[in-house]
Amino acid sequence: MRPIRLLIAPLVLALVAGAALAKPLRWASQGDVQSFDPHAYNSALNNQFNAFVYEGLVAYDQQFTIEPALASKWTQVDATHWRFELRPGVKFHDGTALTADDVVFSFERALSPTSNFKVLLQGVSSVKKLSPSSIEITLAAPNPVLLRQITGVRIISKDWATKHKIEKPQNFAQKEETYAVRNANGTGPFVLKSSQPGIKTELTLNPNWWGKLNGNVSQIVYTPIGSDATRLAALLSGEIDFVLDPAPQDVPKLRNTPGVKIIEGAEFRTIFLGLDQASEELAGSNIKGRNPFKDLRVRQALYQAIDIETLKRVTMRGLAQPAGSLVAPQADGWTAEGDRRLPFDPVRAKALLTEAGYPDGFQVPLDCPNDRYVNDEEICKALTAFWAKIGVQARLNSQGSSTYFPKLQRKESSLHLLGWGVATFDALYSLQALVHSPVGGDGSWNYGRYVNPKLDALIDAAKVEGDVAKRRGQLIAALKIVQDDVAVIPLHHQVIPWAARSNINLVHRANNHIDVRWVRID
Repeated sequence: MRPIRLLIAPLVLALVAGAALAKPLRWASQGDVQSFDPHAYNSALNNQFNAFVYEGLVAYDQQFTIEPALASKWTQVDATHWRFELRPGVKFHDGTALTADDVVFSFERALSPTSNFKVLLQGVSSVKKLSPSSIEITLAAPNPVLLRQITGVRIISKDWATKHKIEKPQNFAQKEETYAVRNANGTGPFVLKSSQPGIKTELTLNPNWWGKLNGNVSQIVYTPIGSDATRLAALLSGEIDFVLDPAPQDVPKLRNTPGVKIIEGAEFRTIFLGLDQASEELAGSNIKGRNPFKDLRVRQALYQAIDIETLKRVTMRGLAQPAGSLVAPQADGWTAEGDRRLPFDPVRAKALLTEAGYPDGFQVPLDCPNDRYVNDEEICKALTAFWAKIGVQARLNSQGSSTYFPKLQRKESSLHLLGWGVATFDALYSLQALVHSPVGGDGSWNYGRYVNPKLDALIDAAKVEGDVAKRRGQLIAALKIVQDDVAVIPLHHQVIPWAARSNINLVHRANNHIDVRWVRID
């Protein structure tokens, strides 16, 4: 028996050591993961979790420069042809090998009508297989930001998708349920273990991942907690390790709490208001037979009635950068002049309404999420108070993301709060998605259906312009049209504080994503 005991002892020690190295990251925020279909729903939290599981041909490094991912190298053959060589030996979580067929299938799937990622692939004419390990992308015209765009196009297994009848992305707008919503099969560093809506999402380390983790996270356990107070209590008790979105009013307390730290930085997301400028009559309004938002004076009146400094100081507790631009300062095309707001002037706002034919104001529903952006519902409450002073009665309709975003995608909102991050760090991404006329993949998030042919022409020109200075001028000019025409009403660029236990070491990211490659738990 002695030799057996001698063998067992080292084994037990090894298991104990392995358990000590296994570090689960337990974290929370107010929202929930809506879908694990990598092409169905383009939202930051959703993209965060899909990035744990799925990968693109290229990725961002710690400084947001392009680096190889599933493609080990690439070549721009000419202005409209790019070739990518796939990384050898990569396997999906089910053990099958990554091939060019999967890449071609994934790009075509991302271009499908129900995809929410078509904006990233505008101008892609075709994706074809050159060999089992290489593909070629053909563009209709040169695209100076192609590599940055395809960081968000994630690769799914063709055979797995076919097996489970998910060849097309989930129709998120219609709340379609498919196998891909709660199941996943990617190549990424983590494997989806379970997804329980409203309760918990668990991921485990992929032991066969081709890449390298510089940290030591072996498991991710995510819990959606809608209540600010409950999230705070869970962090302080040690029940969770990390909070993505502590309430602004709690940040001063957390800065002085032993065992907890605040990691803070500016996000590349701008919070703004979208207005229905297409319908002949606003749904839910008391004004019949016409649409007040078609009139620039009305849009400007709502804008100038907003006391942005009070919103920043009281509602956001200083955690906001007042914005006059559609894009944040991290984006190419942003300028300080373009970010200058119209002055807060309720007297002028009231006069503009009178000039437009609404001396007594009007009623309109205001749709707002209550679990997506920092203090989103409180922002909307403040807006209703500002507008009431000029006679605009905005009836707040606050709702969870699972109801809110499908409603927007169905184009059923008259006035809504939205946030948009510049995932490519280039203003074209925002201009294309938010204010270009809805056609093809353009205008995919233009829920107000704003249309301006001059703006469209500038955006279309910037898509293909190869001269850096000329292209930047086009972006600046396009943003100025958005600003002058009040295509949307900008509010602020988000400043994001993260809250963590003191033993959690991570890098704050402008995209508000945790990159698990650099997370270490002591």
